Amino acid sequence: MKIVFIRHGATAGNLEKRYIGKTDEPLCDHGIRQLEIKKYPSVRRVISSPMKRCIQTAKLIYPSAEPIIFNDFRECDFGDFEGKNYSDLKGNSCYQKWIDSGGELMFPNGELPLNFRQRSCDEFIRAVNAFENADSIAFVVHGGTIMSVMSEYALPKHSYYDYQIANGCGYVTEWDGKTIKILSELI
Repeated sequence: MKIVFIRHGATAGNLEKRYIGKTDEPLCDHGIRQLEIKKYPSVRRVISSPMKRCIQTAKLIYPSAEPIIFNDFRECDFGDFEGKNYSDLKGNSCYQKWIDSGGELMFPNGELPLNFRQRSCDEFIRAVNAFENADSIAFVVHGGTIMSVMSEYALPKHSYYDYQIANGCGYVTEWDGKTIKILSELI
């Protein structure tokens, strides 16, 4: 099965390098323009996170397909870091502890990154199983979701942070039911 992973287009918070997880931001004008000039592979099914930014992205890229929403593809809950960027958080001892942990500690009043990654992978398996007869699917989701799925299933193995991608970018892959093979990168 061909699977296209696409990170949603840019939001105002993304441009300001803010932690935007549970905040349901729409795409900004810049993000819309970036998506409109790119070419994306055609697919039979489009799966999306329930967040506005993903649904808008899916509808811009695939206007004739109604996105199928999978709720557990929502972004990580960044807790007390939500809506803030590095400048806002420098000097915050909780943020420094989180950085020092390599991003493994729970976000204060938010989600444990390990739980988020597991939720993303579990939802990926539910989605591919639900559409196992589809020959091609686009997943229009969040950067962290893509990083979670790729670090778990892509070969050769790489770490979570090795799969960081920019807004509107992603991967064209092949799923054999157990592993993901990267065919090309969408840049």
